[in-house]
Amino acid sequence: MNPAQHTAAVAAEAAGFVATVKAADLSAPVPTCPGWTLADLTRHVGSVHRWFTELLRRRVQQPPTSRDVDLRLPQETDGLPDWLAASAAEAAEVFAATDLDAPMWAWGVDQHARFWVRRMLFETLVHRADAELALGISPHIDRPLAVDGIDEFLTNLPFASSFAPLTAGLRAPGQAIRFSCTDGDGDWLIGLRPDGFALIAEDAGDAGGRAADATVRGTAEDLLLLLYGRLDRRGDAFDLLGDQDLLALWFTHSAF
Repeated sequence: MNPAQHTAAVAAEAAGFVATVKAADLSAPVPTCPGWTLADLTRHVGSVHRWFTELLRRRVQQPPTSRDVDLRLPQETDGLPDWLAASAAEAAEVFAATDLDAPMWAWGVDQHARFWVRRMLFETLVHRADAELALGISPHIDRPLAVDGIDEFLTNLPFASSFAPLTAGLRAPGQAIRFSCTDGDGDWLIGLRPDGFALIAEDAGDAGGRAADATVRGTAEDLLLLLYGRLDRRGDAFDLLGDQDLLALWFTHSAF
């Protein structure tokens, strides 16, 4: 997917989130985000939109020293869905006015403005799924979007230790884990070393051919939700091959 597709998908995911929670009881718990209600979830997503939008507006070149931003939260909880819609609309205006290929500080690999649009997309998508799961709805994620989300997650996870400290425990003596789609192209190999871990680039002709100590196989949609901790790897949706202790290490320490 490209930045233009990411910007369109942010709007679509935000609209889907709003439609999901608009008529819901916002005091309902969100099992996939323990301790949160739908109101908390909506407040979080809108806050992320406004914070990332401010970063893009300022085109920051250094890590920000403060997260203060005028959230303009509604006084009443039932105003949160419309507030989120307004947050997404403001983000869309800033996307349209921004050169998304311009250099910009980001906590991940891609040091360009487009990083924040892609990150906002998957933050919104995963929490849209949280809202649906809380209401007993099975989430659906289009396959190209799911594949892009897996890639975004695995590319940036090695740089997330400042807010995902358990990732510091993803260490192993030269072992590898493969995540492989069962519904089409999509294959990722993660190398774990004593000093860290990273996504290993493979030639298209070699994808799936390099040895892995453990492999997880599932549809792109299920793999994305698994990586974000929304599904249990021991469920029927997944084939788990190889070193199960290595997989336990990964899923214990890769919480985002």
